[in-house]
Parts: sequence; structure tokens; C-alpha cells
Amino acid sequence: MKHGKKYRASLAKYDLAKKYDVAAACKMVQDMKFAKFDETVEAHVSLRLGKSDTVRDTLVFPNQFKAEKKVLVFCKEDRIKEALDAGAAFAGADEYIEKVKGGWLDFDVAVATPDMMKDVGRLGMVLGRKGLMPNPKTGTVTVDIAKAIAELKKGRTEYRADKGGVVHIAVGKCSMDADKVAENIKTLISEINRKKPADAKADYVQTVSVSSSMGPGVWVDVKEGE
Repeated sequence: MKHGKKYRASLAKYDLAKKYDVAAACKMVQDMKFAKFDETVEAHVSLRLGKSDTVRDTLVFPNQFKAEKKVLVFCKEDRIKEALDAGAAFAGADEYIEKVKGGWLDFDVAVATPDMMKDVGRLGMVLGRKGLMPNPKTGTVTVDIAKAIAELKKGRTEYRADKGGVVHIAVGKCSMDADKVAENIKTLISEINRKKPADAKADYVQTVSVSSSMGPGVWVDVKEGE
């Protein structure tokens, strides 16, 4: 794969074959950024998983970096006020189901009460493609909609391992203090270790790397990040 001059200049600044502690890696990523926009800092965590193992959950980073999420709540009429008072941008039942069927997607995340899932499930072709389908595993199908909305507005984020056993997730912005990005990465690694499958081997977390959106990756000392 060919890279431009700016990318190659970034590569020349450090020995990227080495592993660094989390804080040093984050500072390196910031130092090597070259895009004119505020690049996102991304973490890539490679896991050793069995064929039937899955790793998927949500977390709230200690240091937020994303815009506040616009939440849609699918709920019965008697809970609409509760949802709106808790901070939902939209709340309702049939009206919003029909709007979504028609292609309306002016929200960032959808939450549903369990009694609405029979109807919301019919939106799978629309919400599923966009990764917006409410799911009990991510806390977006719940009776406690106020708690779900509060956590989502604080920046609750889903993470999951892909088919290759790698978790790819945004952990900050290059404009942030490097120590705050490092704290987010340590939180991520801690949460991933918490979800370690019962039969996973000692080297469950195999590698961790961080990079900016456009820049080269930096290897992180896995043990230091735990």
C-alpha cells in the first residue's frame, strides 16, 4: 500500500516496531497527526477468541469527546413524558415507527421498552442496516429508560469484536490532552478484560495499537494498559 509524503514523514519520527506505555503512545499519535481536521484517535484490540466466543458490551469513557447523542425512545403513550423529561429528543410509538419506515433517521441511537419490541422488530431492515436496532445486550431495550438515556447522553459506547477477533473503537480526539485519551484506552482494556470468556487463554488480549484517523499505528504495551 502506497502512502503520501506526510504519512511517510510521520513514520520517520519514531520506531513503530516497539511497544510503548499508553500515555507515550497517545502523545506519539498526536505528534504524528498531519491532517488539517481534528483527527479521531482509534484503538484496535486484537483478542484470542474461540470459535464460539463473542465479546460485546457497552462502556462510558471517563473523558468524553463526542457530541451529545440524539435519542429516540420507542414507548407507549404513558411513558412518553418520562422519556422526554429524561432527555430523549423523541419519544412515542406508532408515529415514530411509521416515520422510520418512511426513511426518517434523524437520531443517533434508539431505545425501546420491552413491550414495544414486537412492533420495533419490524423495522429491522431499516434500523439493522444502520446499527440502530435496540438490543438488550447493549442496554437499549430496557424498562429503565431514564437510566439508559442518562448513560447514552454521557457517551455510553458499544464495543464488539469483529469476525477476526478485533475490537475497533474511537477513544478520543487528537486535540484532547494525551493523558485523558490514555485514561480512555485503559478503561477500554479493563472493560474488555472484564468480558474475558471463561475458557479464554492467558494471552486473551494479544495486541493493542492506537492511531489517528489518517496516521500510522503505534503499538501499546498490553500489560501496562490493563
